[in-house]
Amino acid sequence: MSSANTDRDWNGRYASGETPWDSGIPSRELLRVIDEHGVVPGRALELGCGTGTNAIALARKGFEVTAADCAPRALQAARDKAADSGVLIDWIEADVQNFGEDWEPFDFVFDRGCYHCCRRVDLAGYLRTLKNVTHDGSRVLILAGNANEQTEHGPPRVTEDDIRSDFAGSMRIVFIREFRFEDPGGIDGPLGWSILLVRDI
Repeated sequence: MSSANTDRDWNGRYASGETPWDSGIPSRELLRVIDEHGVVPGRALELGCGTGTNAIALARKGFEVTAADCAPRALQAARDKAADSGVLIDWIEADVQNFGEDWEPFDFVFDRGCYHCCRRVDLAGYLRTLKNVTHDGSRVLILAGNANEQTEHGPPRVTEDDIRSDFAGSMRIVFIREFRFEDPGGIDGPLGWSILLVRDI
């Protein structure tokens, strides 16, 4: 794969173990949204899957999962974890911006932490990816850093106005609500935005 257009060396971070975002536990917010909104198992794509924790959780719920990341080291760890878990997932090394053209679209797309980085580098490319990989009625759940967080640590941050502006005209916003990411051990982490979108525009 050609070098991904990113805001940092993600593969290097996985190589060094500097991955504070990798809690090793499935996202509570992902599981909550699936239950609350009746997201039935279908074809699912995770953008920026890292070491595969959430992709594996989706597969265990019955989804047919494809998971993409630009970091080969993360994907190798994900493959190993999936093999140990006994689930089948299609792992793809890819830049999550500007890909997925001519793919069969997915019913559900999950992004824990890509959007708030991609918007700094190539928001238009990220939005093209979402268009490429969805069909009318597809739902997209994005978990992003929240500009209302008062501490110094945590992911890149966006405001609610940023979100509404970025997705205007491309996806309908079902909700934007606050939640907290989980740190290792299930401890509450940084404040985030949970953003549920549906493609019906």
